[in-house]
Amino acid sequence: MAQLDTRSKLAILADAAKYDASCASSGTARRTSRDGRGLGSTEGMGICHAYAPDGRCISLLKILLTNSCIFDCHYCINRKSSNVRRARFTTDEIVKLTIAFYKRNYIEGLFLSSGIVRSSDYTMERIVEVARSLREDHGFRGYIHLKTIPDADPELIRAAGLHADRLSINVELPTISGLARLAPEKSATRIAGAMGELKGAIEEGQDARRHFRAAPAFAPAGQSTQMIVGADSANDGDIIASASRLYDRFGLRRVYYSAFSPIPDASSILPLRRPPLLREHRLYQSDWMMRFYGFTPADVTAATDAGGMLPLDMDPKLAWALKFRAFFPLDVNRAPREALLRVPGLGIKAIDAILSARRLRRLRLEDVARLTVSIAKIRPFLIAADWTPARIDGAADLAPLVKPRAEQMELFAARAA
Repeated sequence: MAQLDTRSKLAILADAAKYDASCASSGTARRTSRDGRGLGSTEGMGICHAYAPDGRCISLLKILLTNSCIFDCHYCINRKSSNVRRARFTTDEIVKLTIAFYKRNYIEGLFLSSGIVRSSDYTMERIVEVARSLREDHGFRGYIHLKTIPDADPELIRAAGLHADRLSINVELPTISGLARLAPEKSATRIAGAMGELKGAIEEGQDARRHFRAAPAFAPAGQSTQMIVGADSANDGDIIASASRLYDRFGLRRVYYSAFSPIPDASSILPLRRPPLLREHRLYQSDWMMRFYGFTPADVTAATDAGGMLPLDMDPKLAWALKFRAFFPLDVNRAPREALLRVPGLGIKAIDAILSARRLRRLRLEDVARLTVSIAKIRPFLIAADWTPARIDGAADLAPLVKPRAEQMELFAARAA
């Protein structure tokens, strides 16, 4: 077999990394390797975008250490039985690539994952060595996100946390039954145990930093995970409930959702078609509702249909509002913040601006319009000093808010492209 140069390895291993959404935003172009010509990133070879808690966009070198793997998960393009071209970086090659890209201002950090070779411990040692070398040998101060391996020795995970800003462990699928069917070599119990151990280590690190200024930071950006959507029979209600449990149990910073992507030589137990990419987007919207808008999992699932699926032709916040019309309209001059958070089309910044402005005067509809992006979206749900909407009955007042499904799909596809 011909020896691959670094550029060839980068092309293969950046492409192989594109299925891991746990450092990227949703709504990017379709991910598929069925034709063998995937792009591997959203902006260029191996470069993706992640978003910091303060909203900053961070460019990351997103690659795998190797796409070889001893596991045979049905949904994975890099599974042991997959007929794909294999490649493997040395730790030194990844360090040199990262430093070179960083010095040229192409990236601000590294996202590193890997297939499992030889053993979980052996692979995790290589991942940790990359982060250690960047920090200690080269003084690298950029962002580092490492994908950790649940079966690896906990001491290796702790070593990773001393060098990385964020660690993540993928739960892979929303349900235990789905994981057992599509990834029988992986253990839901072991994954949960590793996530729990990581949570404990993060909390210990935070406590040490509070008491000792010189204590080393441990994964200061926390931990995240990823679920594959549409590879098994789990509906949106199952996924929302699973995500909520993960947030509560492990204190996650983010749960990422990745729509199942068709792969070559696919197993017969996989679906023939990928789910709509818009489904992934709706799950991110529901996730945002629970994390920032005060909705409970039961609130969000109340917006699903009889099959437990979120509507594709409207965002879940609007779907909830239409099911609970008696909650509206709300008086913009009197309603508490918690109630205003439930108004479709009204964001957190707009609500905070409304609360500040109404201390000074009673707000008219035109005042609200100056503080929001689209008054047309929220007008049916609010009462202002000079405005009272007609009864919300799902008729003419709401028609502008609900786009026909075909139009919505076309708009989303255009934005993704």
